[in-house]
Amino acid sequence: MELEGASVLVTGGASGIGEASARRLAVLGARPLIADLNEEKGKAVAAELGGEFVKTDVADPEQAQAAVDAALGLAPLRALVNAAGLGNANRTVNREGKPFPLDQFEFVIRVNLIGTFNCLRLAAAAMSRQDPVDDEGQRGAIVNLASVAAFDGQIGQAAYSASKGGVVGLTLPVARDLSAVGIRVNTIAPGLIDTPIYGHGEGAEKFKANLGRNVLFPKRLGQASELASMVAELITNDYMNGETLRVDGGIRMPPK
Repeated sequence: MELEGASVLVTGGASGIGEASARRLAVLGARPLIADLNEEKGKAVAAELGGEFVKTDVADPEQAQAAVDAALGLAPLRALVNAAGLGNANRTVNREGKPFPLDQFEFVIRVNLIGTFNCLRLAAAAMSRQDPVDDEGQRGAIVNLASVAAFDGQIGQAAYSASKGGVVGLTLPVARDLSAVGIRVNTIAPGLIDTPIYGHGEGAEKFKANLGRNVLFPKRLGQASELASMVAELITNDYMNGETLRVDGGIRMPPK
């Protein structure tokens, strides 16, 4: 899959893995459409990379369709990177005997799982209406971001793990669905990645260094650029399909 002269839709593209992926794909010749809620950062990234920004709640059908339409306005849409996501920390029953607030569970599922599928279905529909790029009938590629929490969920990660486990679970059936229209689907399950979620400053650096000791090798948090490299590989390698890949330095997360 060649990206020169194509557009790519990157959800969560204003920061972290999404931003790094947009930058990597722009180097390959793509014009990125940044879909994010952070308007200030999203516009800045899009302007720097020669793309556009659309403020997007990924679980909202109309807003996600607007992002897809804007990507199509840049160039033929050939790739989607589903990097938008969030989490929270709640035990199923806390120490005071109170249950996990259901609205907080639903919110994480809405953004991480429903949002991923919402953008996937709409982008895939747009890709399916485009001419193939080769004699094998290839029209596009989709990369979803899950997490090692899908497999090694820690205490307090019920909602996050369930949402990311859902992303892993939809990968193969959706790849099978979309094979009929020449669209490949893969998922990356990142480990501990150094993104703005950990904050900044001396305290944050000490916390990240402590987390890195749990990584098999190298004993550090991963870099967003290392995830972006895998995103680019899954888009451009025509024989990668229906797979979930851990990119985690070999970590297996302990219970807490």
